[in-house]
Amino acid sequence: MTRHLRVDGPNHDDRLDLMAQGVLGQPLNRLEGPLKVTGRATYAAEARPRNMAYGVLVQATVPAGKVLEIGDAPGALAVIQDKRMVRYAAQGMDEKGPTSGPDRIEYMGQSIALVVAESFEAARHAAQNIAVRYKSEDVPVLPDAVAPELPPKKQSAVGDVDKAMRDAAVTLDQVWHTPSQMSAAMEPHAAIAEWDGDQVTIRAALQMLSSNRKQMADALGIKEKNLRLLAPYVGGGFGSKLGINAEAVAAAIAAKQLGRPVMVAMTRQQVFDLAHRRSETRQRIRLALDGDGRLTGIGHDVLVSNLPSSEFTEPVAQATPFTYQAAQRQVVHAVARIHRGCAGSVRAPGEAVGVTVFECAMDELAEAAGIDPVELRLRNIPDVEPTTERPFSSHMLAEALQEGARLFGWSGRKSVGQRVEGEWMIGMGMAAAVRVNMLIESRARVTLLQDGHAIVETDMTDIGTGTYTILGQLAAEMLGLPAERVEVRLGDTDFPPASGSGGSFGAASSGNSVYLACEEIRSQIATVMGCNEADLTLQDGVARAGNVSRPLSELITGQVTADGHLQPGKTEKSHRQATWGSHWAEVAVNRWTGEVRVRRMMGVFACGRVLNEKTARSQCLGGMSFGIGIALTEAMEHDPRDGHAVSRDLAEYHVPTHADVPALEVHFLPERDAYVGPLQAKGLGELGICGAGAAVLNAIHNACGVRVRDLPATPDKIIAGLGG
Repeated sequence: MTRHLRVDGPNHDDRLDLMAQGVLGQPLNRLEGPLKVTGRATYAAEARPRNMAYGVLVQATVPAGKVLEIGDAPGALAVIQDKRMVRYAAQGMDEKGPTSGPDRIEYMGQSIALVVAESFEAARHAAQNIAVRYKSEDVPVLPDAVAPELPPKKQSAVGDVDKAMRDAAVTLDQVWHTPSQMSAAMEPHAAIAEWDGDQVTIRAALQMLSSNRKQMADALGIKEKNLRLLAPYVGGGFGSKLGINAEAVAAAIAAKQLGRPVMVAMTRQQVFDLAHRRSETRQRIRLALDGDGRLTGIGHDVLVSNLPSSEFTEPVAQATPFTYQAAQRQVVHAVARIHRGCAGSVRAPGEAVGVTVFECAMDELAEAAGIDPVELRLRNIPDVEPTTERPFSSHMLAEALQEGARLFGWSGRKSVGQRVEGEWMIGMGMAAAVRVNMLIESRARVTLLQDGHAIVETDMTDIGTGTYTILGQLAAEMLGLPAERVEVRLGDTDFPPASGSGGSFGAASSGNSVYLACEEIRSQIATVMGCNEADLTLQDGVARAGNVSRPLSELITGQVTADGHLQPGKTEKSHRQATWGSHWAEVAVNRWTGEVRVRRMMGVFACGRVLNEKTARSQCLGGMSFGIGIALTEAMEHDPRDGHAVSRDLAEYHVPTHADVPALEVHFLPERDAYVGPLQAKGLGELGICGAGAAVLNAIHNACGVRVRDLPATPDKIIAGLGG
């Protein structure tokens, strides 16, 4: 049986707080952790089907044009240039395959063919040395070289921001630049395809199998029922694996043509070329403040870029309409169509760079007005969403700001440049954190066995976020079992289709579907017990209702199976859903070298019910580290002549290392959001990024008086700001 729920209204029963097992929310270790640390968890490129061949993608060496001829590859099994091969990755939740046709080149580095050989080394050698003849074209590769588009649905305006700026007591009007950024997940993209008649099984590094299956079937021109995707373990994604990419499509085409399994694994450099980058941005922020410290005008003008054939644009100003109150407001979203690698989702798309810049602007405004940065934010928190006047499903920004200030010791912050320790200037900075919250349709199947074990099945993925553990804890709590008696099976399209991992909606969406399946099982047990489901207690394999206690082994014949089906409903539109937090940082800036050292950093977050304190904290640690990268180190550089990625490996693209990241402190605020389903949990992983970099940048200014508006804040920019 299937229990359906469309979230059309609030759920206030808080029943998970009253369950007897006490498993949910606890900081349990990762259930699959031992498999990963001992090498027994098989990732996409680690399977070894019999008689497997190896494929390596051939990449374009011109920024645009047409492939006229591809030469032979001596020693190779095949050189494949199939019209179904895709030019770039699909976007998350797309149901159609991305643009195909490898003969048409849209950017330098695009895949144009696949060389297959008996070994990876032979395939790589052939791919790197194959002769290709082109008809190249001159195309724009710089965002400022084209007249930008203004998508009508991306523009919004209320009132007159120009007038608000003229009438204000204090104003700010500045421009920031953020560079392209790359996900750089630990596991490079890879796929192994194997056909059995007209059935194909593809083991791949993917985040959202239910939509990936639709994309792949469309790209290959086959029926969904003839395709099985497997992704039981994914070594990070951060958005780069939301949609299918060139390697998976090419592997499937080659395996069919050769009649044997084929693996295609990208090198790190190919990942930087072919996976989605976050678009660079130019952001102009205008803020108008009255004499009481209230915002009267907010303007956020954005320029991003993407390929001419891609519909995605980085939603930079996504949080601007609802974070702070102002009567006059305007968002301008412009898109430059240029020929660089495809832009797409990178962790916390939109807010990661939009909130970072906006919170730097708020810090500048606070200084200009002579108002404490925390107080400025507190004065401008709206009661309802300003642009629509719809209520918030919950709102914890004020609490996050106040608790963060108390815990971090904000009252001890000194004026700009006033705290010095030898050659180091010390400063403190803060920023608000905000991220939209979403629910996505999701299904799961739960089976309770007579021997007191349970099995959870869903095509949901675990990209390192703890999904195995969280769903196991949830089923254990609902069915009254120890966590070790629950087996969680993920990453297989033979299982019910889930939301997938993306947008910070994975745990809550898939978790709600597991909750519903368990609720249906509880109802069936309650019927046998002769009681209402709400009056049933399950604990340690025993069912209790009133004065009656019976072991589950007596109530179940063989097994009980139920499906749960969650659908977003009216609350998605009736209430503004978001997660909230605050970031705090203390940095040291060297007066001679411009080096910045983050000495301590803290985050305070409200994300509804915390499902596992350890995995939740881990997500925040990762997000805050990502924020340090945005502020100080990460920049994907492009050659201004042809647009190709210059910093295309981890030697040139500098992610924060252990030496860059101090001991991070994470605090969660108690919260239950009744408008996001019975689980009352919301997304968290991406919230930890939004605003984190701004806290670091604002701390740099407090330390030495330098404002860096061209990110990242590398030592040369600090030194220039210090006057050389």
